[in-house]
Amino acid sequence: MLRWALIFFVISLVAGVFGFTGVAQGARSIAKVLFFLAIALFLLFVILAFTIGSSL
Repeated sequence: MLRWALIFFVISLVAGVFGFTGVAQGARSIAKVLFFLAIALFLLFVILAFTIGSSL
């Protein structure tokens, strides 16, 4: 998922350089959503690992 966030970030940078502001803004917002979703899932799995691991 972080790979997709990085891809959309690069697309937004390239589109911003060439002046496609609508495309750049859309790709940037998709990259931001994917990045924060990946961070949230990571934190969820870390919390689950600690809670399940400590009960075993």
